[in-house]
Amino acid sequence: MGRGRVELKRIENKINRQVTFSKRRNGLLKKAYELSVLCDAEVALIIFSSRGKLYEFGSASVTKTLERYQRCCYTPQENSFERETQSWYLEATKLKAKYESLQRTQRHLLGEDLGPLNVKELQNLEKQLEGALALARQRKQQVLTEQMEDLRKKERHLGDLNRHLKLKLEAEGQNLKAIQDYWNSGAADGSSIFHLHRAESSQMGCDPGPVLQIGYHHYVPAEGSSVSASKSMPDETNFFQGWIL
Repeated sequence: MGRGRVELKRIENKINRQVTFSKRRNGLLKKAYELSVLCDAEVALIIFSSRGKLYEFGSASVTKTLERYQRCCYTPQENSFERETQSWYLEATKLKAKYESLQRTQRHLLGEDLGPLNVKELQNLEKQLEGALALARQRKQQVLTEQMEDLRKKERHLGDLNRHLKLKLEAEGQNLKAIQDYWNSGAADGSSIFHLHRAESSQMGCDPGPVLQIGYHHYVPAEGSSVSASKSMPDETNFFQGWIL
């Protein structure tokens, strides 16, 4: 008995749908390759999965084949505005596909949406992550080394500054001590000279002689003397009573 006719409809089971897509995609790519080799035909095949992943095959180049297709489908007699619009549309399509591919790559690097990837793709992703991790560690080590070198330079600079300040402080302390010693020695010399003058004056014992005082001076007579005697001898006391000159 022959096989029954298979009804074409969307496969509801997610796993079965993914397996079927993978098998038929590979078969379609194989057929396109065989067609290009056997018949020497220029074949371009573009497939987008349900998750937006791009699969393409080009016997020469997909871009060149699309440009050739554009030149064949749009003759020079057509409106230039339509040709420009179609050109921008193709450019936008390519940019959109590239953007979606970059988004998928980013999700894969973050560990997301890894289900559709096969073993080879997972191995390539692992190599990319290991390479990125090695570069990050190398850069981290370089930054730490530079920071440590800067800290060593600052430490040496502060040490030199500390030694300079210490020497300056010691020199100022010595100057201050010398000034204090000088003042102490000067005070001691002045005191000794003062005592020496007093001793010489006391040893001489000379009477300074009569002193002439001008102005009023209250005379107090000594005991045993009379007022008349003091009045009769004004020249012996050298005092002038009252304001007499």
